[in-house]
Amino acid sequence: MGFQNPTREQIKEILERSTTVAVVGLSDNPERVSYMVSEAMQAKGYTIIPVNPNADTILGQKSYASLHDIPVPVDIVNVFRRSEHTPPVAEEAAAIGAKTLWLQLGIANEEAAEIASSAGLEVIMDRCIKVEDSILLSGGKSKK
Repeated sequence: MGFQNPTREQIKEILERSTTVAVVGLSDNPERVSYMVSEAMQAKGYTIIPVNPNADTILGQKSYASLHDIPVPVDIVNVFRRSEHTPPVAEEAAAIGAKTLWLQLGIANEEAAEIASSAGLEVIMDRCIKVEDSILLSGGKSKK
């Protein structure tokens, strides 16, 4: 049957319980979609952790070369990489104990989905986290 995204209600629950988002492929260029989406999510109260080996800091946050280098637990691994590059990211997300693998709009890979779901991660593909958050959590995250 193939991969199916969680329901809207399940996506809402994922966003509500998530606070830390590692963004693989986050550009330090404010003109790039990855930057704009992450900036908007940061403004809504999420902790954004850039994963970009070619940058020191992005959006005021230390950038890490890989998911393995992040010293804190990660709720969502949000991926801005081409589909064919996502299976190794799924493996890393599983290895660090992330809860969700989120492939951004236009990105889908059955192998990555299988790797992540086999390791117990929830998987969302071909959806924009910013759009879903805006639709499902109109007030933004509450600072607890």
